[in-house]
Amino acid sequence: MISDSPKQVTSTRSLISVIGASSVGTLIEWYDFYIFGSLATVLATKFFPEGNPTAAFLSTLATFAAGFVVRPFGALFFGRLGDLIGRKYTFMVTLLLMGGATFAIGLIPGYETIGFLAPLLVLILRLLQGLALGGEYGGAATYVAEHAPTGQRGYWTSWIQTTATVGLFVSLIVILLTRSSMSKEAFDEWGWRVPFIASVLMVGISYIIRRNMHESPLFAKAKAEGKTSANPLKESFGNKYNFKFVLLALFGATMGQGVVWYTGQFYAMNFIKTVCNVDAMQSDELMSVALLMGTPFFVVFGWLSDKIGRKGIMMAGMLVAILSYRTLYEKMYQTTNVKKKQEITANFSADSTTAPDPKVAGGMIKTKTVKREYTDGTKLTEVTKTKIAADPSAEPAKLDAARPDVKKTLLINSSDRWSLIWLVFIQVIFVTLVYGPIAAFLVEMFPVQIRYTSMSLPYHIGNGVFGGLLPAVATYLATGAKEANTAAEKAGSALPYAAPYLEGLWYPIIVAAVSLLIGIFYIKNRAQVVD
Repeated sequence: MISDSPKQVTSTRSLISVIGASSVGTLIEWYDFYIFGSLATVLATKFFPEGNPTAAFLSTLATFAAGFVVRPFGALFFGRLGDLIGRKYTFMVTLLLMGGATFAIGLIPGYETIGFLAPLLVLILRLLQGLALGGEYGGAATYVAEHAPTGQRGYWTSWIQTTATVGLFVSLIVILLTRSSMSKEAFDEWGWRVPFIASVLMVGISYIIRRNMHESPLFAKAKAEGKTSANPLKESFGNKYNFKFVLLALFGATMGQGVVWYTGQFYAMNFIKTVCNVDAMQSDELMSVALLMGTPFFVVFGWLSDKIGRKGIMMAGMLVAILSYRTLYEKMYQTTNVKKKQEITANFSADSTTAPDPKVAGGMIKTKTVKREYTDGTKLTEVTKTKIAADPSAEPAKLDAARPDVKKTLLINSSDRWSLIWLVFIQVIFVTLVYGPIAAFLVEMFPVQIRYTSMSLPYHIGNGVFGGLLPAVATYLATGAKEANTAAEKAGSALPYAAPYLEGLWYPIIVAAVSLLIGIFYIKNRAQVVD
């Protein structure tokens, strides 16, 4: 086993350069990966059939999740390359693969133009994104950790940990700037493509920066001494001793960390947009503020983990998340619940229009727009579109008159906006607790010659599978609970769920609880690899 020698300490100036070069590339990759999730509500209308908005949204989330599910395969493929040929060149390849896939998504014609080929192409590109990200994170975290001085890995690798959240933040900012520069109609028609296409410029800049990086000193030393692994996969997963630590890292840490990460950021964003019905621009704005406020705490808890250990901080993050989620989301829901607000009845308005349906021969679309205002400044717009037959020759199967398309948009007041910001910020703090120390924790579990491979797999299964499936699974559970309540109400029986919008939270709560128990009882608060 190759230990990390104090003689290999890198100067602070060099470390800042290493962090900068690694972080810029990783940030751009996260931006590319998360721009899809940030625009999920829009993409649902572009790449999937009309008629059932909920099914289209779930399909979009499933495609979003597909990118996470393949991340472990990317971890195996690129992790092996990273341990064979080096950290630097491997995540140069992942950067270009990610950027190319993201750029291509922005060019794909919609469902109306090419039919089912549209979601198929998006799925393929999403899978390529997942493979690329599977190789990126392990390389960046390993690269930085192997430059860091002994006893400071938590602090220096925590800068890499900020890139995922900052990537989401940047994606929201780019979307906000794009939305604000054009009309709502223009954004829905073609403007949503801009954030995807623009990523090619950022990828190009990042590539130039990374091209001038040097190889990790620890890996370079191991390679010079002929001590690199000939078969990283076999040594990582065929060795029972090492494989035990792979399993502990997965089930005792990254599994719980993954669901906390995605609940506090993506599920919160989707909940505000689709359950609370808050206007898309307001949602993106408040999410951006909460993320900006919370991001510095990744570094705070990474630094603290160098002082008191990684395990206690990560377990504390899981525990407070488990105990708080239902309370926080109930508060988010009630903050925007118009049933709790007093309506200004004098400002009520309703308008109906009927126009030909361009997609159904002989069909018409009846659009009813209702606007309400409330004494606290909240404004609600409800648009209901119903397909009706104009003549007997219309195709009734395509009219789907029994399922009108209802879209609610809520413009909230400043007080409610700040309430949601603080509620999301609390969840981001949970994220920083579990995620800030995780890179150093994983790096220290495995020796240099198989580090890239060994740490990448548990990280990407925990985040890619358990975490990445969260938006789709949680939305499915909440939608099922809502439909069960609707069916019970029609039947005149008691409602099975008191708060159906909270049912999706059982997924992250249960997964995090299992990880917490395994982590507490089986993970020791020290590194396997001693510096």
